[in-house]
Amino acid sequence: MTEMASYAMQESLSRGRRFPEDDHSYRSIFMRDRDRVTHSRAFRRLEYKTQVFVNHEGDHFRTRLTHSLEVSQISRTIATSMGLNFDLSEVLALSHDLGHTPFGHTGEEVLNGLMVSDGGFEHNRQSLRIVEVLEERYAGFPGLNLSYEVREGILKHSAKFDKAKVPDMVEYNLDEQPLLEVQLVDLADEIAYNTHDVDDGVESKILDLDDLLQNVRSFQQFFEVAGGKFPKATRRQLFNEALRGVIDFFVTNLIDHSTRTLKEEGIQSIEDVRTCGHRLIGFDPQAAEWALNLRSYLRTHLYLHHRVAVAMEKARRCLRDLFVAYQNNPTLLPQRHRSKIAQGGKERVICDYLSGMTDRYAYQEHRRLFTAEEHI
Repeated sequence: MTEMASYAMQESLSRGRRFPEDDHSYRSIFMRDRDRVTHSRAFRRLEYKTQVFVNHEGDHFRTRLTHSLEVSQISRTIATSMGLNFDLSEVLALSHDLGHTPFGHTGEEVLNGLMVSDGGFEHNRQSLRIVEVLEERYAGFPGLNLSYEVREGILKHSAKFDKAKVPDMVEYNLDEQPLLEVQLVDLADEIAYNTHDVDDGVESKILDLDDLLQNVRSFQQFFEVAGGKFPKATRRQLFNEALRGVIDFFVTNLIDHSTRTLKEEGIQSIEDVRTCGHRLIGFDPQAAEWALNLRSYLRTHLYLHHRVAVAMEKARRCLRDLFVAYQNNPTLLPQRHRSKIAQGGKERVICDYLSGMTDRYAYQEHRRLFTAEEHI
């Protein structure tokens, strides 16, 4: 294992937990954070939350849970190779989507629109809200009582906030750059969803393999390499080999380029990372161009495909109908959620309830409230 670098987050330097707890005899603070995340209800619900395809569309498509596991593996590889704290990167990868709504980014857009007069909705802030407030697992404190570094990373790994607009987040020093362990999770997330969305797109037959190879340079190159290495392989096997090659290319490029950047910019400490005017983890120009090419292709040919668009339109109507129904008649909410209205406000409680739903539960609740069927 690579020795920890001077700019890595040392557990001895952690700012600790909001509610003090004794150290564990054989688990570090970030290892305990990881275990608390994986034992949470919000983490288990990710199994039935959309990545691209709604849960009922097939058993082999990625969900938010499997996506988080893939991000975790990539993050751990990058952190270990760069001498960073892989336990911290791992827990951040596993927790980065806890606040995602049902129906993916469509659900987030809907809730943000419905909450525009009540603080809006953003999934990173919701992930933080889950681990700080909404999880109800422990007797001694609300939420999961995670370390400061994990909570900060959940908030800042992929988003930049204007501190004037989020005064409640002042403790997370929004003017500072996040730790390197946090920065790499954002790119690991991109590598994971870019590649596995291609895999799911081909599996669903929405993406045509020939068209993909003609228009996406990274897959074209590695498909040709696989063909030369395995001349008797099937096209699906060659595609799988190309998929492996693309993932390896982006991960290796990220490690090599980021390591060079840290050296060139003279980064020696966490303070250097915090005060740097820009992020230090990234791809070189060629890999960045290939990543943009892949993202653009997916947007045009998968995310905006009519089959996906139809499913997402149904999702929009489902969430809007439910929000309005609960807003007009809060007694439709379960008692444990209704009891929070006096303190949290009706709209925010409804938003918390809806954002925590899985795809299938949201549709189930919609049928229960808006159809005459007695049984689902």
